[in-house]
Amino acid sequence: MDVQDFFPVWAQLTPQQQKILTQSAIRRSIPKGTTLHSGSTECTGLLLVCSGQLRAFILSDEGREITLYRLFERDICLFSASCMLRSMQFEIMIAAEKDTELFVIPADVYQSVARESAPAANFTTEIMAGRFSEVMWLMEQIMWKSFDRRLARFLLDESALEGTAVLHLTHETIANHLGTAREVVTRMLRYFQSEGLVRLSRGAVELSNHSGLEVLADA
Repeated sequence: MDVQDFFPVWAQLTPQQQKILTQSAIRRSIPKGTTLHSGSTECTGLLLVCSGQLRAFILSDEGREITLYRLFERDICLFSASCMLRSMQFEIMIAAEKDTELFVIPADVYQSVARESAPAANFTTEIMAGRFSEVMWLMEQIMWKSFDRRLARFLLDESALEGTAVLHLTHETIANHLGTAREVVTRMLRYFQSEGLVRLSRGAVELSNHSGLEVLADA
């Protein structure tokens, strides 16, 4: 996978702009568990995900986490280049959930191209709008959906993502994704188990009734 594969507007860039982006991109291998970006004080650069999986999340003052969105193959992370967004402050953390291969384009390099190229600037705006939509959707879930429905949807989405009914996730990990306490997750999972929706074992949750979880998630 090359840098040009990430930009639908590549053909609308000048040869010089294409050369600048290609030559400035640094390929990196990121081991699972690595934190790539830690809030608005860092300007990591534009992240282009070739393979693997990244997680963008925020931390509360008490240290509680909540997942905002994930990044997969061919995704671009713009908020890791926070110095490009001078009027916005995002205390977003970005970490590798799986071993990940990616390109890093320095923020100042991409910003210079976007200033000169209307197609690149429009593409950047589209990325920002898409991420804001995801975050707004998440806020709606937190504000208006009960926790049992959110947890059911999370388990179903994780099962679809991993391609298995057995999720090797601790209750703490689930709590970090959903922005709640581990004890809350444990109580709800035990309730799900009593209802025959899941089976619990050490470090794993097995989805035993997909249709029941779907009914709950969409209630």
